[in-house]
Amino acid sequence: MKMTDINPMPEYFDRYINLCEDVDLDQEFANSLRQLNSLDVNLLSKLNGRKYLPGKWTVNDIIQHITDIERLLCAGVLRFARGEDTYVISFNEEEIAKNANADKKEIIKLIDELITVRKSTISLYKGFDYTDYFKAGINWKYKISVLAMGFNIIGHQIHHLNVIERKYYPLLEKK
Repeated sequence: MKMTDINPMPEYFDRYINLCEDVDLDQEFANSLRQLNSLDVNLLSKLNGRKYLPGKWTVNDIIQHITDIERLLCAGVLRFARGEDTYVISFNEEEIAKNANADKKEIIKLIDELITVRKSTISLYKGFDYTDYFKAGINWKYKISVLAMGFNIIGHQIHHLNVIERKYYPLLEKK
């Protein structure tokens, strides 16, 4: 199933979903895994502890955030797919990030953890049948289908890796 099979497109999460290619979800998951496997660990490790503005997260925080949010979203996806549409996915991402201690971890370990979580997400989605993709629940305040959540998870990664490229890599050029 492709991104264009999402109907209706959920409010708010369209900003992440629309970053994805309009290809089968399985293919886009494979693309996202390739993107993670191709991250330049040496370059990312040079950004250790750096922020592009005060109050922003470090690269380690961002990678940990992608992992943590994916785990939380997948718990909801499973419940939605199993027909528990009254479950509401809700969390405080700032509190989670503050307590993750990502800057005490090596970037390679954070990336490995994210890759492991992504493989688990792919496995979860492979276990769904066609009708499961159209089941929905509430993520934060918005109704969203299992299919849309898959593309949302991938788009969330794309968004944050784009931020790293645009806002953090230029820090390496500054003395």
